[in-house]
Amino acid sequence: MIPAEAPERELPTTCTHPIAITEERVTARPIVTDPDTGIPDLIRRLTDDSKRLVTDEVHLAKLEARESLHRAARGGIWLGLAFGVSIIMLVALTVFLATLIGRIANDHMWIGALAVGLVELAIGFWFVKRGLTTYAAPSYTLEQTRASLADTTHWAATPTRN
Repeated sequence: MIPAEAPERELPTTCTHPIAITEERVTARPIVTDPDTGIPDLIRRLTDDSKRLVTDEVHLAKLEARESLHRAARGGIWLGLAFGVSIIMLVALTVFLATLIGRIANDHMWIGALAVGLVELAIGFWFVKRGLTTYAAPSYTLEQTRASLADTTHWAATPTRN
């Protein structure tokens, strides 16, 4: 004899997020089949299960979005920190190279500062030139999309003859 409704079991779910303190519980019910169950009752169960499934999927999507946003924010913080440290490092390297070249040039520090400044300007110009050529390169996917749209427009405008 099969009971009409089986007891619910709670299955713990854990979140991999280190800040998560609360533990959520998900209930799982074994499937009970009753040969005397009618079609309206089966449809009602299917509707209830579908609603619960959609609710669970929305809840899961929210959790995943929150975790993804947290991970992206943490990555942005680390990138900003790396950028700040690299700026400080480049300033220190500039001062070091200017001082080194100035010492080599019989303590004429202006020669070292001028040489390092010119080298940094040349490197900066090279970066700008390379960036502009990369930006000016044609986007083949955009041109292919435009050509495809033109073909589709021509096809749609042409009357079919049978």
